[in-house]
Amino acid sequence: MAETNVLYAAVMIKGTVKITRKVVDTLKKLKLGSVNTCIVIPGDSTYRGMLKNVAEFATWGEIDQETLEQLLQKRGKIDAKAAKAAATKALKDGKLEERKVFRLSPPTGGFKTVRLNYPMGDTGYRGPEINALLKRMI
Repeated sequence: MAETNVLYAAVMIKGTVKITRKVVDTLKKLKLGSVNTCIVIPGDSTYRGMLKNVAEFATWGEIDQETLEQLLQKRGKIDAKAAKAAATKALKDGKLEERKVFRLSPPTGGFKTVRLNYPMGDTGYRGPEINALLKRMI
């Protein structure tokens, strides 16, 4: 299903009150510690399984080059030329050089609902539509 050079962007959109230890541990392993944090991870089966485990609290999908450049430039605090080079290399290699946690703003216009999965709500897998959400949050 997923190619080796696919990168996923995962955003935690729901708090961790009254959840199981297994989900808390998975969120810690993904470095998603608080609401509106984002990580960029490889699209291999290990990470997909971890994301499915936290689908009730996070949303994820395939990130494109333009959105990755904006994320690195504005939230990673690097200049435009370096952001473009890093995004190109990351999409070619299938992983970011270092796993950074990006702190984002709440989305402009807000969420639909954090109680239902995508497309009715905002949690779970959303494919390439994650780029529109990330652009609203950057």
